Amino acid sequence: MTPKKQGFSVWVTRRIPQPGLDLLAGFCAIVDVEPEDRPVSRARLLEQVRGRDGVLCHLTDVIDEEVMEAAGPRCRVFANYAVGYNNIDVEAATRRGILVTNTPDVLTETTADLAWALLMAAARRIVESDRFLRSGRWDGWGPMQFLGQDVHGAVLGIVGAGRIGRAVARRAAGFDMRLLYTDPEPRPDMDALGARRVELPELLSASDFVSLHAPLTPATRHLIGRAELARMKPTACLINTARGPLIDEAALVEALAERRIAAAGLDVYEHEPRVAEGLTALDNVVCVCHIGSATLTTRTRMAEMAAGNMVAALEGRMPPHAVNPQARRPAG
Repeated sequence: MTPKKQGFSVWVTRRIPQPGLDLLAGFCAIVDVEPEDRPVSRARLLEQVRGRDGVLCHLTDVIDEEVMEAAGPRCRVFANYAVGYNNIDVEAATRRGILVTNTPDVLTETTADLAWALLMAAARRIVESDRFLRSGRWDGWGPMQFLGQDVHGAVLGIVGAGRIGRAVARRAAGFDMRLLYTDPEPRPDMDALGARRVELPELLSASDFVSLHAPLTPATRHLIGRAELARMKPTACLINTARGPLIDEAALVEALAERRIAAAGLDVYEHEPRVAEGLTALDNVVCVCHIGSATLTTRTRMAEMAAGNMVAALEGRMPPHAVNPQARRPAG
C-alpha cells in the first residue's frame, strides 16, 4: 500500500537515482536535495539538518553527536545510502532515539564483479597497456611487452569471507583457482568451494592474489602494513574494494615502487578523496573512484532501499534495514 503524504521534512545530502526521490516525494511534504554532486561542507551539514524529521545521508557525511544535536528532537532517522555506516555514531543516535539504517545485500554481486575487474586489470596490466597505446608509443607486438601474471590456476586469498568475499570466491571456480581465506570464524559455504581457512600470515605468503573484504574496525585498521606486504610474493597482486584504511597506503606505495609486490587494484582509499603521495604516478596500480556499487541497477535499488527505510521510520514502523532497532520511537 502506498503511504499518504505527511508533513515531514527530509533532506538528501547528495542526489540519488530518481526512484528513491520519487518515493520520498510521495510521502513527505518537503524533500530537499543538495544540487551539487560532492560532499557537503560541515557548515552546510549542520545548517541543513536543523528541524528535519529525517536525513538520507552518505558515507561522505560524518554524522556525530554535534550533527544530531543540530538536527534537534524531531529527527527520527538517518538513512545511510551504503552498506557500511562507520560514518555515523550509532551509539549517540540510539541514546537519542534516532534510527540508523543501511542498504545491505543489494551491492554484493556488483562489488564482487568490480573486485574481479580490478584483479584482471592489475594482473594483465590492462590500464598500463591501454595508456601506452593511446600515447602513440606502441610500434607493434613484442615478446617482452607488458608481461603480467596468470590468473587461471593461481592461488586467491580472501581476507574476510562475508557476503562479498564469498561472492568473489565463487567466481574463482571458472579460473580453476585454489582458494584460501581468513575470517574470525569458519565459513561452511567457503569450505564447500574447496577453500581452506588459514591465518593471515599464511594467506599472504601463499597467495598470488589477495582480495580484501574485511569490515573496518579498530582491529582491522592498517591490517595490511609494511610487515604484511613484506610477506607477500613479489609476483602477487593486492585488491581492495572494502575500506581504504585496511591498508597503510604509504607502505603500499613503497612496496609497489620497489616492486616488492607486482601490482594492486584499488577502489577505496585511506583518506578519500585524497590518495597517498606517489600512488597515481605508479604504473603497477589500477585506481578507480570508489565505484564498487556503481551500476544503474544497483544504485537505483540502493536509493529505493534507503528511501524505504526512511519512510518506515517516519511512519513509526521498524525499517527493513535498521542498524539499531532498539532506538525505534512510536509514531506521532
